[in-house]
Amino acid sequence: MSRRSASAAGTRQALRGAVQIYAPSTVYAVGLGAMTPALAVAALALGLDAARAAAVVVLVGLGSLVANAPASALAARAGERVTIVVSAFLGTAGAALAWATTVGLSSSPGREGVVEPGRLALYLTAVLAVGMAGSGFNLARQAYLAVAVPPSHRARAMSTLGGTIRIGVFLGPFLGAAVQAAMGLDGAFAAATAAMAAGALLCLRIRDLPASGAAAPGADPGAQPVPADRPRVADVARARRGVLLTAGFGVVAVSAARAARNAVIPLWAMHLGMDAASASLVFGLAGAVDLLLFYPAGRLMDRHGRRAVAVPCLAVLGAGFLAVSLTRDPAAFAAATVLLGIGNGFGAGIVMTLGADYSPPNARAQFLGMWRSMSDAGMLAGPLLLSGVTAAAGLAVGVGSLAAVCAVGAAVFAGVLPRRPGAVADPPPVVVRGR
Repeated sequence: MSRRSASAAGTRQALRGAVQIYAPSTVYAVGLGAMTPALAVAALALGLDAARAAAVVVLVGLGSLVANAPASALAARAGERVTIVVSAFLGTAGAALAWATTVGLSSSPGREGVVEPGRLALYLTAVLAVGMAGSGFNLARQAYLAVAVPPSHRARAMSTLGGTIRIGVFLGPFLGAAVQAAMGLDGAFAAATAAMAAGALLCLRIRDLPASGAAAPGADPGAQPVPADRPRVADVARARRGVLLTAGFGVVAVSAARAARNAVIPLWAMHLGMDAASASLVFGLAGAVDLLLFYPAGRLMDRHGRRAVAVPCLAVLGAGFLAVSLTRDPAAFAAATVLLGIGNGFGAGIVMTLGADYSPPNARAQFLGMWRSMSDAGMLAGPLLLSGVTAAAGLAVGVGSLAAVCAVGAAVFAGVLPRRPGAVADPPPVVVRGR
């Protein structure tokens, strides 16, 4: 067999290996989608007022942020497969605890104030655990694909992973609503527990990656082996600080825009006086457009480079936010949300792909932990920026401020990402100092 034929066969083998990540990812994401709409409602039923109940949703992002360092340490020491399995079962346990604490609650609570502190504390712990599990689950899957899939197909692999998450989150609320109709409010968490448990069991079928230093399927046969040294986080931060301070800001901007988009659509719908059903229809329309674009975006990244997707993604998101802030009727608003869906879908996988491109071969988990921390910080910062500017200057200005963030992020990506196709970087191993 010629070297070219061997390389093509290796690539096919690697892509078949990557497929095993997608089934558990989709099923697990269905579980997350089933419980997400019920998080704030359950907090209300447990006695919190509306403002505090809305803040409960932030606990998922906060849990992910605080768990990034432990998750990267686990992945570096135990490997990606172990981290995926442990995280999936931790998320399932969190969903089961949330189910146990919500049994018997009414979905239409008419009370305020904390009436059952112990039960509420368990519920908040459960939500935090689900967020912490998401950190390890997402980081390890990203690191796994970065090694298992050759660079020529990396963006498609990452965008497909992002697409499976989108599919699950899109379908999950329908499953949760169906089970709630039969069981009540706790049905959403029962559905989440069942789906996440099924996803966790599927994770057990994932095969281990080649040992450190071995060539992955489809890799260049002439590539140098990866050193076995395990760098510290400080070594990785020092070696990759330029990337974190430049492209990292673009990642913060993308994540901030995505997180804020989920708040902007219902808030502006209320601003226009739309009823809940119409607002949900608009939200679903934006989500459907989002789902259609994840694979084309990955293919475009592989063929024409990451810049060809990263810059338009933020530019279209910015245009969508600006358009929303200027709309005065439901039809124009629906058209503006389609722009937001296009921008978000067009950028499917961009954060994960760039993280894989920039990660050093002997410190992928450590680097991706920092990369995910920047992404999670953006997910927290976007809604906080929207809230702060809206309180100071009104909702229209708050939504417009997100357009400005997108514009700055697009300019950063345009300046730092190369125009060439393929990976944006081929970083050398991190040098371990003082050993």
